[in-house]
Amino acid sequence: MNIFLVYVRDEDYYQFLPEELGGSKPGDKRVKVMAFPPLGIETLAPVVRQHGYRVRMFDTCHPQMKPQHMAQAVEEEQPDVIALSFLSTTTYPPVKNLAKRLKMVAPNTPTILGGAFASMNAIHILKDCLYADCVGVGEGEELLPDYLNNLNNPGDVAGLVWRRGDQIIQNEPRPLIRDLDKFPYPDRESLPIDYIESLPLDVPAVLSLDKFCTMQTSRGCPYGCIYCDIPSLFNGKWRHRSPEHVLGEMQQLNDAGYRSIYLTDDHFLLKRKRITEICNGIIERGFEFRWGCEGRVDSVAVDQLPLMSKAKCTTLAYGIEAGTQKILDRLNKNQTIEQIEYAVSEAKRNGIENTHGFFLVGSPRETEAEIMETFRFAARLELDTFSFNRLCAYRGTPLWQEYIDRKIIDDERDWHKWFKCSDIDPTVLPSEVVNRSRMKGIALLFLHRIFRRPIQTYRLVRTFSRYMKKSDIWKLLSAPFRRRTLTRQPELPAKMIDLGIKEPDRQAVSVT
Repeated sequence: MNIFLVYVRDEDYYQFLPEELGGSKPGDKRVKVMAFPPLGIETLAPVVRQHGYRVRMFDTCHPQMKPQHMAQAVEEEQPDVIALSFLSTTTYPPVKNLAKRLKMVAPNTPTILGGAFASMNAIHILKDCLYADCVGVGEGEELLPDYLNNLNNPGDVAGLVWRRGDQIIQNEPRPLIRDLDKFPYPDRESLPIDYIESLPLDVPAVLSLDKFCTMQTSRGCPYGCIYCDIPSLFNGKWRHRSPEHVLGEMQQLNDAGYRSIYLTDDHFLLKRKRITEICNGIIERGFEFRWGCEGRVDSVAVDQLPLMSKAKCTTLAYGIEAGTQKILDRLNKNQTIEQIEYAVSEAKRNGIENTHGFFLVGSPRETEAEIMETFRFAARLELDTFSFNRLCAYRGTPLWQEYIDRKIIDDERDWHKWFKCSDIDPTVLPSEVVNRSRMKGIALLFLHRIFRRPIQTYRLVRTFSRYMKKSDIWKLLSAPFRRRTLTRQPELPAKMIDLGIKEPDRQAVSVT
């Protein structure tokens, strides 16, 4: 049996490595792309092969893996099953279009969808997308082989939502996988793509040309931040692979020449003993790669930073989000200003080269003064890099449910959308005010970095200049002051559309 595993990518979040940096030329079969690898299908491929099936992988960032190329491959190779994987609402429209195109070529070939957005919206998707036959809800390592073994008996597959004529059947849920050590390591070699370590921006911002990949050592997060859907995907549970299994994969990657690894764990800093064993293993085995991870500032494992630095952890990203306790509490972060200050200072004190801070602006009840205080707070912190995004609402988050309860969102009709909170919530500052404050705050932050921390700023610009033209560095620095055009813009809630509204009107349908 031949299986096609396809990762459908958001067109706004990848770019090709420029030719002057060694990037591929038009027509090259192997390309160099500035993006994270599709770890989901890379993980599933060897698992499916273990069950005796042949697998071919596609990543739509490749110029020769676009819908027309995949349709041709389906026609020529006649796969037995097509599996489409995607992450979020922004990628759903191209997934629908691809499913339709492939179904026109192979009407009798089953198409299964998977990924975070598909898992949370399975029934809605099958009602909306007639070219999808079923959705795998949750983790795929056990579900997908089970489905392949039961193509004629889909009712026997736990976690599957499927179509029987005009009826949509939802099978019993599949429990979370308890033993994450039992699966083979991901296949990072079959795709003809070299993934380049970079920032996901609209300006080519290459961080290094070292052989790069991502890796996942744990799944889930037990916290309940209002903007995050991770707890709903994994029932608020955190599970991890053993240090031995993690080090085995790291050994494989080190031997294959990888010299930069980013851990995509939602919260790596959760278990002190596990971090100690992984870091000691990296040191004892003499691995040559550097690595990075993400974590919370209130983690008990912050005291492991000296060991992490010794084990070549060079990047640590914190979800800081706000510079006032009022907004931290509104976002349900369960962390304090003092914890943020301590965690960032400890990272720098212990030699973490790049400490990054994620921030949000435009939260409910946040004032202009509080937005500016967040920027002043960021300026005081010893952060090397930072990002300031506007708060948005996505299905599966506590914030989405809050907007349903307040009758701002109609879940039955808005499930496939995403919203800037400043467009729909009257308790949030209007979008033009948030944008103005954001630009003013970033200007303040830049000036502070230049005049108060010139050496660190110079080092950061020098890092970028290794792989970027001066004109691109200028574009990168000026990007926060320019409006970015996305392939898919946020839409209006159904209730606004019912009223004939063409632009966001926060007072029209909301209940505060």
